[in-house]
Amino acid sequence: MKRRDFTIGLLLAAVARSGRAQEPAKPHRIAIAIPAGPVASIDDPERRFYHAIFQELRKLGYIEGQNLTIDRYSGEGRPSAYADVAREAVSRDPEVIVAAGETIALAVRAANGTIPIACVGPDLIGAGLATSLAHPGGNVTGVTVNAGSEILGKRLQILKEAVPSASTVALLARPGSWELDARQQLRDANERLHILVVAMPLRASTPADVEGAFAEITKAQADAIIVASVGDLVPYRRLIVELAEKRRLPAMYPWRDYMDVGGLMAYAVDNTEIGRHLADQVHQILNGAKPGDIPIYQPTKYEFLVNLKTAEALGLDIPPVLLGRADEVIE
Repeated sequence: MKRRDFTIGLLLAAVARSGRAQEPAKPHRIAIAIPAGPVASIDDPERRFYHAIFQELRKLGYIEGQNLTIDRYSGEGRPSAYADVAREAVSRDPEVIVAAGETIALAVRAANGTIPIACVGPDLIGAGLATSLAHPGGNVTGVTVNAGSEILGKRLQILKEAVPSASTVALLARPGSWELDARQQLRDANERLHILVVAMPLRASTPADVEGAFAEITKAQADAIIVASVGDLVPYRRLIVELAEKRRLPAMYPWRDYMDVGGLMAYAVDNTEIGRHLADQVHQILNGAKPGDIPIYQPTKYEFLVNLKTAEALGLDIPPVLLGRADEVIE
């Protein structure tokens, strides 16, 4: 071999090695399935949870349109559509499906029992999706926003302190999301706080159902409302806050998202924090970890938030002692 040919060969080999080194990372595909709201709501920058997921994934090196494909699906508030959403999601063969709520996760698992699922919901263990927080087992991990049924009692207590005259409180919930442990909390609230809690379960999670529930709340002559910790209602947070203010109903909310659109009070976990944790779980799965070996994350810190502008609009004077306990007062 001539010296010139040998040198050219070395140069070509070096260029080939350089090209391989600069090849993009392996492309990945994930899916996000939500139970309610338009698909576009997933990309709403005001949805702190999903915004945090996307931000954290970018920090971890996943760039949508380059090395990451994200398929988005919504049941649009109709439980009858969940099975179809799940089948469509698994048909694209994603490496992991982010499921918002246990009902969507159960539908996905029924459609395919092996695709990893990262679920956010009140009670993954109670729903039968996991065996324990430390060792979920199976193909599901995620984050739970359930710090125990006492959270409902805590929210009711704060609401009673803010509105001492309240004797009837409407609980805006989804069927099945409030029964179980919540029943004892409601009985305790009746005995300890002298509050009658009237459940207003929605048949589905659509704007029409929300408006219908508020019509029932008015008929029940409720003095205040409390919104259950279910993600189905978050896409309609503006409507819920507007209807509460229109009917001059003091309200306690479970997420900061409601405060961002003028909600009165919230006793809530940090949605940004749990979004980051779920993104990290997705990252672990994309790198080969088994979801059943990834501990379910459970936040322990809750923040109490108060919006004084909304209180003034409702003609409500929040006691100074209660304001002093607030983690944040919005003026």
